[in-house]
Amino acid sequence: MTESIINRIIAARPDHDGAITVTGLGHRTTMPLAEFHDRAKAVACALRRRGIGAGDRIGILSANRLEWVLLDLAALMIKAQTAGFEPGKFRVGAELIERYELDVLYTDAPLSDDAPSRAMPISTIAGDAEEATAALDPVEWGATECTTVKFTSGSTGAPKGLEATVGSIDSSLHAVQSLFDHRPGDDILTFLPLSLLQQRYWLYSALYWGHDITITTYQSVFAVMPAVRPTVVMGVPAFFDTAKRHLESSLADGVEPAKTAAELFGDRIRYLWTGSAPADPTTLRFYDEAGLPLYEGYGLNETCITTKNHPGAHREGSVGRPLPGKEIVIDDEGVVCVRSDHPVNTAYTYAAPGDSERMFRPGGIVRTGDLGRVDEDGFLYILGRADDVIVLDNAKKIIVRPVETRFRDTGAVAECVLYCPSPAGLVAVVSPHPGPVDTTAIAQALASVNAASEPDERICRVVVADEPFTVDNGLLTSQFKPIRKRIADRYRDRIDDPKAGIHAH
Repeated sequence: MTESIINRIIAARPDHDGAITVTGLGHRTTMPLAEFHDRAKAVACALRRRGIGAGDRIGILSANRLEWVLLDLAALMIKAQTAGFEPGKFRVGAELIERYELDVLYTDAPLSDDAPSRAMPISTIAGDAEEATAALDPVEWGATECTTVKFTSGSTGAPKGLEATVGSIDSSLHAVQSLFDHRPGDDILTFLPLSLLQQRYWLYSALYWGHDITITTYQSVFAVMPAVRPTVVMGVPAFFDTAKRHLESSLADGVEPAKTAAELFGDRIRYLWTGSAPADPTTLRFYDEAGLPLYEGYGLNETCITTKNHPGAHREGSVGRPLPGKEIVIDDEGVVCVRSDHPVNTAYTYAAPGDSERMFRPGGIVRTGDLGRVDEDGFLYILGRADDVIVLDNAKKIIVRPVETRFRDTGAVAECVLYCPSPAGLVAVVSPHPGPVDTTAIAQALASVNAASEPDERICRVVVADEPFTVDNGLLTSQFKPIRKRIADRYRDRIDDPKAGIHAH
């Protein structure tokens, strides 16, 4: 039987030389993972003194910082469950604590005098970590027990809460390790919110296999990469698109490609990892040609990492083959369904009535809502969202993602989202790149996209958003996917106005 990574990392102090670094603009802390383990144990003891133990739930509402991961490992050591809340999507208050049944909430948000008594500054964890440790009763997690509540990105309505099983975490980490062989000398850089469980996977991986891990924030990542010199960078496609534009600018100035890449990413990159949203094929090719292989994968909160391109099996345009313990089935409607040997869960913990039944099916199967196909060699291709199919008056079904990708691939816009407000045809709302809007380039891109599209897929006009889609303005999820409904709501007047925007000729 495969060893439980979760049970191993809480039971045994690391006996390797791996280290953890938490860094940002103007600060950097590095310590051996053995010392980190000791500090987490001290935090666990402090939690026990405060009455927190097995079965209790610890909320964490904070930006990435050392205390975040200390709390996470400490909770595992006492069989308490964590609930990670992304700043900006949740607010400290009695309603949050009561809704999610939190026994304590640690936060980096300022606490007012009338803040709930169960809300505490996360900074207090630093002091706890310095205290002497007492003996902790050994604990062991069962494969179907849940260590954490994670939340959807909340593209529609309130975020859905999902408890993640130990078996799903263990099996995902073992599967990824079998493909990528992370080892001493590797340094995995993560910068997405730690409220996303997969970001904490790399801490568990480091504790178990002995490689290094560096944690920073999206705001700091470009500043810290050259100094950190990671071997692996985990990022969403939007991050690699931004990095590509920077590299292209330097190359245009005549800088050598290898020198440019080293100045941005450091000089030790072994590979780059992306997922969470569709990657631009031109971006993938760009990095491959630059000698920085960028491997795309696929998964949902509800399935965890499901398929992945990797050094031993990589096919352009696909999101890879299924990981060990995962099976892909395409149903009668062309929707991707995922069966897991160790499901993340079989229902949501917090969701609207009917949500669980729409997503989870008997036998550990998740109906993803994504349209896809599997080729003869088992590689999965994602074609779009089933609910993003536009049905025209002539009953023709348009899968919008390929058209949107075609527009984005022109380089004239950062994002493209299609709507069909009337029989007149498709309307695109596009996110401009930062800086002055080049309407001529957008018009040229529109003509190019239409020339390459079937008649029913052609875009009749383009609405240019007032500002780029961002997480801060509420038009991108935390994983940088466009939030269609919010974009439609914000630009409804122009979408519906046949005179608005740039018209096709």
